[in-house]
Amino acid sequence: MSTEWLGLLLLGVLFAAIFIGFPIAFTLIAVGAIGGWLALGPLALHLMTLQVFSVMRDPTLASVPFFLFMGYLLEQSGLMERLFRGVQLALGGVRGSLYLAVLLTATIFAAATGIVGSSVTLLGVMAAPAMKRSGYDIRMSAGTITAGGTLGILIPPSVMLIVMGPVVGVPATDLFAAAVFPGLLLSGLYIAYTLVRSYLNPALGPALPPEERAASVGVIVRELVVGIVPVFVVVFATLGVILAGIATPTDAGAVGAFATLLLTLAYRKMTWAGFRSAVYSTLLTSCMILLLVAASNYFGAVFSRMGSASLIAESLLGLDLPPTVMLLLILAIIFVLGWPLEWVPIVLIVVPILLPLVRKLGIDIVWFCTLVAVCLQTAWLSPPVALSAYFLKGVVPEWDLSDIYKGMMQFMVLQVVGLLLVLFFPQIALWLPAALRD
Repeated sequence: MSTEWLGLLLLGVLFAAIFIGFPIAFTLIAVGAIGGWLALGPLALHLMTLQVFSVMRDPTLASVPFFLFMGYLLEQSGLMERLFRGVQLALGGVRGSLYLAVLLTATIFAAATGIVGSSVTLLGVMAAPAMKRSGYDIRMSAGTITAGGTLGILIPPSVMLIVMGPVVGVPATDLFAAAVFPGLLLSGLYIAYTLVRSYLNPALGPALPPEERAASVGVIVRELVVGIVPVFVVVFATLGVILAGIATPTDAGAVGAFATLLLTLAYRKMTWAGFRSAVYSTLLTSCMILLLVAASNYFGAVFSRMGSASLIAESLLGLDLPPTVMLLLILAIIFVLGWPLEWVPIVLIVVPILLPLVRKLGIDIVWFCTLVAVCLQTAWLSPPVALSAYFLKGVVPEWDLSDIYKGMMQFMVLQVVGLLLVLFFPQIALWLPAALRD
């Protein structure tokens, strides 16, 4: 058997092991080491050393713990609850106001941190009781909470984009800039959909009862100032300086984490137990992500050395399809893989395999990565994995999982619409990076 076909066999073994449930990182290392030794001999061990040390020395990946720490601190501090309360009171008289409050809160929170699971959980805890009291539609409520919570995977500072940058050889700052407008576009589509449906059918999202509205405008202003201003401080302390080119993602992440810590202390919401939980969660998640990056880099190096990646690229190029059709085929593959898999194996395994083909087609890498990021957001909303559904079910157990799924599927359609808009109007993603470079 040639080394190219042996590499494809290893890829099949790898995906089979992941589907069975083996740990992804250790499976990558084991398959890469065994297959690499059979095909390359001792060179496989040298590749392992090289790839692990390259990940350890990458300064961009050092920002991952900082952004995770920001998210976990915000989760423990109660700032997100104040933000939601302020928006809810300000929009109390609008039909579908709670949908709007959830989505605005989720968008702002996504711009302050790069995690998803905590956002869905917190939104469920905060919004679900109010939605039930106000008679909101369960399916629409579940879809709004899960879709809004997943915006953190796309809107900078997304941990996924930080990881994707070194994988494709593009600065994370460019990926951040490219993802801003697509993320806001999706948020806008969600908001428009919920408000229009609530206007056409008030039973889906009635206005808040008078007894739950603010007693005066002063109360609304105070809640908005207390709830929104601190989060905007965090956003400008991180995302603003990154996009302006003042600081690297790592430096900005450190500043943002420190600013978030000061805010949580100023609000006197942080307890020692909460701080320990934030530190422990940051350590656990950071180690998992960085181990996955190192393991996938190693497997990718072995796979490419065997020539398997080139074989795949040449075979797809041999189909002689137009670049747009080929891009649609690639996105369809990623979209389908996003149903059973999370973003991690797709970004770290599938994208590097397809990257040579994308380069040969002359497709802009930043635009391609943005399209992939929008596709991968569906991994959190699509069965059978649909982690957002299980996060929400965990905090709102009285909602049926079938209703949560049906609610999420409505927003998956909106995601496809957003994806097609970015596909046919590339400047949605490419305008801001170009403007910042100029």
